[in-house]
Amino acid sequence: MDLRRVFLSLESRSPAFGRMVRSARRRLMSPPASVVDEAYESRVASELERFKDDVDVHALPEIFHYWSNRYLLPMFEEFGIKGIDDFYIRYLFEAAERSHKPPRFISIGSGNGDLEVRVADGLRKRGLTEFTLECLELNPHMIARGQSDAAAAGLSQQVKFVAGDFNRWQPKERYAAVMANHSLHHVVNLEGLFDAIAASLEPEGVFVTSDMIGRNGHQRWPEALAEVQRFWAELPAGHRYNRLLSRDEPSYINHDCSDAGFEGIRAQDILPLLVERFSFELFIGFANVIAPFVDRCFGHNFDAASERDRDLIDRIHRLDEEGFQSGRLKPTQMIAVMRRSPVANPRYSRGLSPAASIRRPG
Repeated sequence: MDLRRVFLSLESRSPAFGRMVRSARRRLMSPPASVVDEAYESRVASELERFKDDVDVHALPEIFHYWSNRYLLPMFEEFGIKGIDDFYIRYLFEAAERSHKPPRFISIGSGNGDLEVRVADGLRKRGLTEFTLECLELNPHMIARGQSDAAAAGLSQQVKFVAGDFNRWQPKERYAAVMANHSLHHVVNLEGLFDAIAASLEPEGVFVTSDMIGRNGHQRWPEALAEVQRFWAELPAGHRYNRLLSRDEPSYINHDCSDAGFEGIRAQDILPLLVERFSFELFIGFANVIAPFVDRCFGHNFDAASERDRDLIDRIHRLDEEGFQSGRLKPTQMIAVMRRSPVANPRYSRGLSPAASIRRPG
């Protein structure tokens, strides 16, 4: 008997009954604590080593920038957003204006802190000088890099680094805004973290994030994998070389990136859990089949100046967008702004709501 399917069927009967069943499922289907702790610590060690010397964790290929500037930027600009930095600066600044005291912000899983330093600098340029942006990060090497960058920018008084594990984080302050930039897909205890974030927000506070919401381990769901393989057959041999894993892939390998560390460990659970706990002020969902072609594994094989390569990217993007509108495909990335209290007039890019963007297993 597939217990997971049984539980999922029971959960759908009613909201109250579903909450009770989910609680029972977590108790009955969880492994012993000693096994969990051992496996967790092994993944932590792998994650720390993976990012020890990664100075630019967000470096992306030129073909990604071709795609994002042509297709993503207009989606953002529809809502007055000029880019990811501007996204965070704008919503943190607006949250600061609603706060009744010098605002506190926190970034969950801040990594090297380079984005956070730029956001703090952007807030300062808008005239906000009295604020604190805490950066919660587990990796000491990344914390050291962030502290150095903050000092160089003259922002050591505003940007504070806090060593801690977001899987176990319990807030000690109330925040005008919580931000999380591509960190949620590394979290195991999503339920605990989201509950902690909700509890930490001021009444008019916001949770602002950009992240991956596709299948666990950044694998493709079957319907998307079939399309990836179809386009893969068009690629020249040199375009099929995986630069991160140093291997040729004549057929695309649907690799589970969470096999050792936390990369995409519970990516597919992020959006459903957010929908349960928050009200969305803004949601922009995007990307699915396109992702392997523009990411760091294969994207560097493409030439953004090549008409042939650009044409392929254009065709894959159109396929994604048609799939989102029909419901056959679901977005695997998002930017979102959320609140604890209901939002009267939520804004959804291309009419894609968070709930309609969830891809349920099975």
